[in-house]
Amino acid sequence: MKITKLISYLDELYVEPYCALNFSSDYELLVAVILSAQCTDKRVNVVTKELFKLANTPQKMLDLGEDKLKQIIYPCGFYNNKTKSILSMSNDLIERFNGEVPSSLDKLISLKGVGRKTANVVIANAFGGQTIAVDTHVHRVSKRLNLTSDNSTPYQCEMDLLKVVPIDKRSRFHHQMVLFGREHCKAIKPQCNDCKLKNICQYYKNKAKKN
Repeated sequence: MKITKLISYLDELYVEPYCALNFSSDYELLVAVILSAQCTDKRVNVVTKELFKLANTPQKMLDLGEDKLKQIIYPCGFYNNKTKSILSMSNDLIERFNGEVPSSLDKLISLKGVGRKTANVVIANAFGGQTIAVDTHVHRVSKRLNLTSDNSTPYQCEMDLLKVVPIDKRSRFHHQMVLFGREHCKAIKPQCNDCKLKNICQYYKNKAKKN
């Protein structure tokens, strides 16, 4: 079965996959994941090292204010939208959840500025839940391996993966797929020749036909 071979190969490549974002609380993780959209984890970690010295709780973040927050997170890109999301989310946490990050998907995505991918990352890494967060890497690899359709949305991709990935392996699978997409199955110049998944990869088969 395709998924069995994929999981076996990912286990071979990544024995101890992990979240590359640095955080010391549920709230810090939530902020870091919001900042990581279209930005490298490495850059986010540099920014949050300074940010969390000043504001590591919802109230402190609101006290920091919009202008100062924009200034600090500027290197992460899209700082206007990210500032709005972080402050709205922080305000929601205070007004609706006593400043505590909720552990359920429904409650997390009810926070302003928090999408499904962000919520799933928090559930997996802050609360030990078994979820599959679909970022650009997971989506790309899933399409190339024909685990989801080429025109699928991230949500559709998540649903497709949840059908085939064993419940107890979902969060581990997510981390492995992210690493695999970053290091091997890259958007540009994927390392197909060295990949053990060539015989089940639709992308490789299509590329071989063109050549």
